[in-house]
Amino acid sequence: MSQMNDKKKIIEVKNLRAGYGFVEVVHDVSFSVGEGEILAILGSNGAGKTSTLRALTGEIKPMGGEILYEGKSIVGVKPYKLAQMGMSMVPEGRHLFGNLSVQDNLLMGAYLIKDQNQLQKNLEEVYKLFPRVKERAKQTARTLSGGEQQMVAIARGMMMNPKVLILDEPSLGLMPKLVGEIFEFVKEIARMGITILIVEQNASETLKFCDYAYVIQNGETVISGTGAELLTNEDVKKAYLGG
Repeated sequence: MSQMNDKKKIIEVKNLRAGYGFVEVVHDVSFSVGEGEILAILGSNGAGKTSTLRALTGEIKPMGGEILYEGKSIVGVKPYKLAQMGMSMVPEGRHLFGNLSVQDNLLMGAYLIKDQNQLQKNLEEVYKLFPRVKERAKQTARTLSGGEQQMVAIARGMMMNPKVLILDEPSLGLMPKLVGEIFEFVKEIARMGITILIVEQNASETLKFCDYAYVIQNGETVISGTGAELLTNEDVKKAYLGG
């Protein structure tokens, strides 16, 4: 299915091939996302989702295909350069600094910003978006609940004023009630005009709010469409929605 939208494409991935050493894990993945849209990448464990993200964010070099960011190739661009260009990654497992305060963790997310006024402004914006993170600002990160830690991880990803926020399994290990809360924040961020690329195993909830979704299987894009289309797709229902 093609995407019937007129929004300017911010990321385009075409026939991506990627892997580790000589082992190709991703064989033929293609997707695109427009400005301010929420794109979900779904698939079971080992399907190639994380390797796709690693190629996109410059952690591994693609073996083939194209990755375009605002129309320009970013193959071979270093991760810190991509951060400067407006791409922010919230990794699976949160990766907070447990012994540092919540505020110090947030400041680590803005390590490229040298202007103190800008830093303060970003911090205030993030605190406005995440009031509970502000309440916990002085606590060490390891004392927070799983849901709060995930909020801090997303808040840290927002500290660079990103154009694109990439979330790798944000609902992993969270109680259902907290999953809903995290997804509400994701929707709120998208309403601010920030493009969201979310990799999730929780397909049923993610498809309810994403604009578009792609299913990756054995390193290839096998199904694509709007979130609503995939919610009613028989193959998706059988494989990911328990239908």
